[in-house]
Amino acid sequence: MDTVLDLNQVSKIYKSGDKSLTVLDNINFSVEAGATVSIVGPSGSGKTTLLGLCAGLDRSTSGTVALHGTTLNGLNEDQLAAVRNQYVGFIFQNFQLLPTLTALENVMVPLELRGERNVKPRALDLLDKVGLSARSHHYPTQLSGGEQQRVSLARAFSNQPRILFADEPTGNLDAETSEKVVKLLFDLNKEAGTTLVVVTHDLELAAKTQRIIRIKGGKLV
Repeated sequence: MDTVLDLNQVSKIYKSGDKSLTVLDNINFSVEAGATVSIVGPSGSGKTTLLGLCAGLDRSTSGTVALHGTTLNGLNEDQLAAVRNQYVGFIFQNFQLLPTLTALENVMVPLELRGERNVKPRALDLLDKVGLSARSHHYPTQLSGGEQQRVSLARAFSNQPRILFADEPTGNLDAETSEKVVKLLFDLNKEAGTTLVVVTHDLELAAKTQRIIRIKGGKLV
């Protein structure tokens, strides 16, 4: 099996004056292509920091992070952005849709950033898969939280990422909406054969993944 993500002795230390705070302490794990993994732990345990390091949004203080065979540590911001564009999809708790763009335009953005042409049919197809083809011309403010998260699901899968990072994807949704979004996430993921890494405090959601990584006080437990 191909390893899509590999962390080797990764630590993250924040320094403030002469104080230093160790948020992550010597983390080691790897994720195989096509696997579904959840990262769980109490609030403040370093889960979101860990996700940021895995996705190349932040840099580790020591140790190495390799994404799809590329070691991220030596890359500059432009190179990191290029790796993310090529391999990574994101789903955030607060949706992070662009407010001035319609649902359809939000889904088209990652494709257009990659210089792809004729992206509208693909974006419409994805909106159809998440049950929102009728709302394609609505702006985020005209959509409910659940609908916005479904748009962000369609957007995350639009550039056919090798790995998808979801940070508390149901954190702002009620139970019934969460269930729908989670089902869509796993269905789309299975169909695309994407590797999925989910940070969550929802143990029901975590139980749906093949593997659970527990983190407490910045260490794997």
